[in-house]
Formats: sequence, C-alpha cells, structure tokens
Amino acid sequence: MNGNPHVPVLLGPVLDGLDIKRDGCYVDATFGRGGHATAILERLGTNGRLIAIDRDAQAIASASASLANDSRVQLIRNDFANLAACMGERGLTGQVDGLLLDLGVSSPQLDQADRGFSFLRDGPLDMRMDTQQRLDAAGWLASVDEKTLKRVLYEYGEEQAAPRIARAIVSARAIAAIESTGRLAGIVESVVPAHARKKHPATKTFQAIRIFINDELQQLEAVLQQSITVLRHGGRLCVISFHSLEDRIVKRFMRAASRESEQYRGMPIVPAEFQPRLRLVGKDIVASSAEIALNPRARSARLRVAERI
Repeated sequence: MNGNPHVPVLLGPVLDGLDIKRDGCYVDATFGRGGHATAILERLGTNGRLIAIDRDAQAIASASASLANDSRVQLIRNDFANLAACMGERGLTGQVDGLLLDLGVSSPQLDQADRGFSFLRDGPLDMRMDTQQRLDAAGWLASVDEKTLKRVLYEYGEEQAAPRIARAIVSARAIAAIESTGRLAGIVESVVPAHARKKHPATKTFQAIRIFINDELQQLEAVLQQSITVLRHGGRLCVISFHSLEDRIVKRFMRAASRESEQYRGMPIVPAEFQPRLRLVGKDIVASSAEIALNPRARSARLRVAERI
C-alpha cells in the first residue's frame, strides 16, 4: 500500500465516470481522507452539492477546513448501508447525479498501528472501521469456534490453508489471548506452507477477519440495491473494488440491473418494474502502470461504472 494517504485511486477515470455536472448533487459514500471528494468539489459550481459519508469517525474528523467549511459540502458519519435513509432525510431520494464507492480499508487506516488492520505494524488487534462498534477482532477471536473461524477464513479470505490456520489460532489462544496484530500474524506465518507464500502469509487471514468484523460484503450488497433508489435518471454509479469478492458482487449487481427480469427476458412488452434499471458504461477499468508506480495501492483496483435509466 502506498504510504501517502492522500492519493485517490483511479481519480481520472472516476471523475470521467461520474460525468460531473457543475450544478449536480454527488455522494462520496466512502470519504476516507477526501481525495476523491476534493476533486469532485473542484468540478462543481456554486449550486453544486457534495455529500460525503464515512463510518469511520477519524475520517470525518480529518476533513480539511476547506471542505468542512464549504457550504456546498455536507459530512455525514454513517454506514453507507444506510444510504437511502441518509438521502431520504435530506429530500434527495432520486435526486443524486453521481455516487462513488471506493471499497475496502483505506491507506490511513492501514498506516495507523493502533487501528489493527495491518500485519506489517504491530498494534492492538482491533480492525473496526467504526470504533464505536462493540466487537473488535481480538474479542471475536477470543470466542469464535474453530468451525466458524475456518469458514470465515475460507469464504472471506479465499484462504486454502483455512483449516490449519483456524486450528493454530484456537490452540494459541488456549495458551494466551491473541490481542495484537503481530501475534496473529506470527501464528499464521508459522503454519502456512512455503509454497503458498506468494504474498505475506497473513494477508488473506487479515482480510477475512476484517471483512467479517465490519460486515463489509453485506453492507456492499445493501448500498448497491439502494443506489437504484437514490440516483436520478442519468445518474452515475462508480464502484472501485480491490479484491475478487467485492468485484464479483458489483459485477453481478450491475449486470443483473442492466437486464430485464428473467421471467420477461425476450418478451416484446416488459412491465416498467421489471425493465432494466442501469446501463453499463464501458468496460471495467484498471490502473495504468504509471499510476501503479506512483501509488502501489492501485495495483488491485478495478472500477466499474453504470448509469441509472
């Protein structure tokens, strides 16, 4: 990951994908440190509107004075799974011209050892995007049964060594609680075979636990469904994903929403409620080699764009 937390991934393609209108209303539902939001705001006129949402209180608190004090901007601390409610409360249902989702953990979250997201920095085993959430990674690992842990590692981390990792974690916690990222990474590293180490051996385990703790995939499915409600006709949905689990959900959603419902497919007359709701805009976009050289986080990024019809 790139050490600079202010480098927004795929910025040019995102701005093109959103097709920004100067007087439009745009939602950055994954504000992070405001890189995309700042660039969107620069393209808005005096009547434009930008709403920035993030579940991480530190992200909202980090907003620059120029953003926080701009009358066109509203900062909201909330889960993006509550997008429809947030827009409804502001009279913006069906009025949003563009919605951006930049999924996964942000560079600043990874860079702060005390957030517990990174196996490269020893710190408390937290992993909560919303630090007011009750359950953290250490608490979950202290009580989860081996079968459930194995399932989470396999389903959310696509970890082939899930059985031996789960067994090792359960054995290790019987000796002493697993409360630091360094200890968890060491346990995983001790049981992952050398031939399976294309990346750091703890990569998939940390990904799986983080996704589970933060309910990331379920929240993604919820916000995608709600995007249909909040976007106006012609509004754009831009989603950046960083691993196959996220991208698969986004791809399937956009593809399904761009077709008639299956029971009416190929019929000459399709009732309005079963007609396509999105139009796919171009093919998925990945970062150029030049961007990857400047920002290694972009290496696994993939952008998909669709338009409300």
